[in-house]
Amino acid sequence: MSDASPKATNEDSLSGFLFALTAYLLWGFLPLYMKALAHIPPAEVIAHRVIWSVPVALGVLLVLRRTSELKAAIRTPRMLGMAALTAALISVNWGIYVWAIGSGHALDAALGYYINPLFSIFLAAVLLGERMARLQMAAIALAVIAVGILTWDAGRLPVVALSLTLSWGCYAFFKKWLPIGPNQGFALEVLILLPFALGYMIWLWGTGLGHFRMGDIRDDLLLIGCGLVTAGPLMIYANGAKRLTLSTIAIMQYIAPTMIFLTAVFIFDEPFSRVKLLAFALIWVALVIYSLPVLAARVKGRAG
Repeated sequence: MSDASPKATNEDSLSGFLFALTAYLLWGFLPLYMKALAHIPPAEVIAHRVIWSVPVALGVLLVLRRTSELKAAIRTPRMLGMAALTAALISVNWGIYVWAIGSGHALDAALGYYINPLFSIFLAAVLLGERMARLQMAAIALAVIAVGILTWDAGRLPVVALSLTLSWGCYAFFKKWLPIGPNQGFALEVLILLPFALGYMIWLWGTGLGHFRMGDIRDDLLLIGCGLVTAGPLMIYANGAKRLTLSTIAIMQYIAPTMIFLTAVFIFDEPFSRVKLLAFALIWVALVIYSLPVLAARVKGRAG
């Protein structure tokens, strides 16, 4: 993995495809890992995700010899402010995700990440003034209808799914404005979160409420492993994205939520009613509609 080469490209590469595929598969299997930690409060899991991600992130930068940009960013107040915002958003996303998996809402997590690309289009239109094509507007309309159906069925908004959509969508949006390499950016984010995570862990140890080093070696290993399962996919994906076209990334991003969906239904045995099936079907149709212009442009580009 490298932040220096290759630069972002408008062509696909095999290495980029393998990087991205690896990241999405790891994210797809992540619910199984988080389910094993369901007996531990989400806040404690998040603290460990931050703490153990730091040595992984810094280790990667040391191997790549890219620590100078991180040092410069730490000395730049504007950069720190922007990174603090993205760090806050990603920590919120992690917290909601961990809680959702542990409390039997993996289907909601899958729904949230399915909706995310449509939300990104909406966000670009609202904040950047980008014009939406008719097909994109139709896709967003179908997603809104699906959310409406779920709201009517449950008597409340699908808060978990929408919260994951909002937190990840906003994180991805503001992350683009962070003028630093992807590996350095992630390292900066977890370094900003580190004091809060350590403070919370000290409080847990002081009150005797923590689960780390409490005699269960399985819990200890799983919590330490949070660093790899957190930092690994993010940093692998960031490097793969630079080697792929946006159209390829747009299609591949459905891999993880599809795996989460299948895990929720067939492994976690979460209830999947006809109403949920209808809502998910509308989302899937919306994603097909959303993907059509992307695929058409890709085919046209190859033909040209």
